[in-house]
Amino acid sequence: MADHPLPQRLGHLAEGGIAWTAFWILRALPLDWASDACGWLARRIGPRLGISRRAARNIRRAMPELDEAEVARIVAGMWENLGRTAGEYPHLADFSAEGPDARIDFVGQENLNLLRDDGIGGIIFSGHLANWELGSLCSRKAGMPLVHIYRSANNPIVERLFRYARRPVGGRHYPKGNRGALNLVAALKKGEHLGLLVDQKLNDGIAVPFFGQDAMTAPALAEFALRFDVPVLPARTIRLKGATFRQEVLPPLEIVRTGDRATDVFAIMRQINALIEGWVREHPEQWLWLHRRWPD
Repeated sequence: MADHPLPQRLGHLAEGGIAWTAFWILRALPLDWASDACGWLARRIGPRLGISRRAARNIRRAMPELDEAEVARIVAGMWENLGRTAGEYPHLADFSAEGPDARIDFVGQENLNLLRDDGIGGIIFSGHLANWELGSLCSRKAGMPLVHIYRSANNPIVERLFRYARRPVGGRHYPKGNRGALNLVAALKKGEHLGLLVDQKLNDGIAVPFFGQDAMTAPALAEFALRFDVPVLPARTIRLKGATFRQEVLPPLEIVRTGDRATDVFAIMRQINALIEGWVREHPEQWLWLHRRWPD
C-alpha cells in the first residue's frame, strides 16, 4: 500500500477501518441477528442505488416474460440475500450440517465423498447463489478442502479482511491471473480438488448460451476436465429461510469426448451454463444480477 498515492492510501485506510469495524460488530451479534439486520438494511437501501438499474436490466433480458413488479421484487430480494450473506461472513465458523444446531441440510454428500475418495482429484463448480461460501465450507468439513481462484480486492486492507473471514472455509485461495491458473494446474496434478464459481463474464472467454443469449464464459473448467480426465460435479446452495440453507452436490457431469477439443469445451460449458440457468430460474432473488453477464 505504500506505493499508492497518499489520497488513495487514506481512502484505503478509511474504507478498511469501516469494514473491519463492521465485521467485529457483526461478529459480536448472534448469527440470526447479524443476518436479519444486514438483510433488512440492504433490502431498503440497495434498490435505490444506481447499480440496481443494471440488475433490473439483466433480469428483463434474461426473463422478458416478467412484469415490472416481479423485476422489482427480484431486485429487492437479491439485495436482501447479499446483505444477509455479508452479515453471515463473520459467522462462517458457526455453520454446520450436523448436530442439533445444524443450519445446513446437506443433500448429496455421498457424491462428495466419492469424489474425495477416488484418488484422482476433481472439480466442483457452482455460482454466486445464496451464501456461496457455504459449499466450500461443507467440503472442508467433509474432509475435502478445495483450491479456489478469486478476484482480489483493490483495497489491501479489505483483502486481508476477506482472507481472515474466509478462514473457516479452509482450502487455498489464489488471486485470478496466470499465476493463479498455474496453481490450479499444480493442484490437479497432485490429485487435489478445485472449487470454481463459473457464472461471471470473462471478456476473453468463449461465447456460450445463457438464458438464450450468448454470454462470454470462462472455458478453463472444461479445459481442465479434458486435460486431466477428472470428474466435474455441480453444487449449489439454496437459502431456505433466514440463515438456514440446503447444500446440494449432484453426480458428475457426463463428459463426451469427440476428439475435437473446441467442440468438447463448448459442449461442457453449455451444459454447465444450462444447469446454472435452471438454478437461477428456481430462485432468481438469490443470484448476483449486478455483474455484466451479457454485452451491453
